Amino acid sequence: MISAGDFKNGLTLEIDGNVVQIMEFQHVKPGKGAAFVRTKLKNVISGGVVEKTFRPTEKFPAARIDRVDMSYLYSDGDLYNFMNNETFDQIALNSDTVGDSLKFVKENDIVKVCSYNGNVFAIEPPLFVELEITDTEPGFKGDTATGATKPATVETGAVVSVPLFVSTGDKIKIDTRTGEYLSRV
Repeated sequence: MISAGDFKNGLTLEIDGNVVQIMEFQHVKPGKGAAFVRTKLKNVISGGVVEKTFRPTEKFPAARIDRVDMSYLYSDGDLYNFMNNETFDQIALNSDTVGDSLKFVKENDIVKVCSYNGNVFAIEPPLFVELEITDTEPGFKGDTATGATKPATVETGAVVSVPLFVSTGDKIKIDTRTGEYLSRV
């Protein structure tokens, strides 16, 4: 059991039958009345964010989230197939569960499959990926004082904004959290 006075960012708890992750918290000690903890909570299954306040003495059970490294094998229509690298067990997840978390992931890449009580609720791609550009317009010399960018399609089909000097066939490094171009490889 974790008391509200011990909250930390990223902590996962069970509150009112929901599994929530603490996004932000703040201890508030008003001049009049009792202290309280103001939090911003994200429901890990639905993704909704709510703000709640708690007394520092309230206690909640910690939620155990299992994160397993799995290889992304292939997609088959609406199903995405993954394999556990240690036990070689395979699972198929529907597109609602996967969402757009695989837009920068190639086949055979390692991802983290997040589950709570055996129910998979999210896929975490690697933080950074290196992908080849399959299609982009040629860059034009000229007014580049503004840091001009152009759209480029990578080998997974996702579109990324890249600087003008990047061309088709280049390998680039992408931050999967923001979808931003980082550098050429």
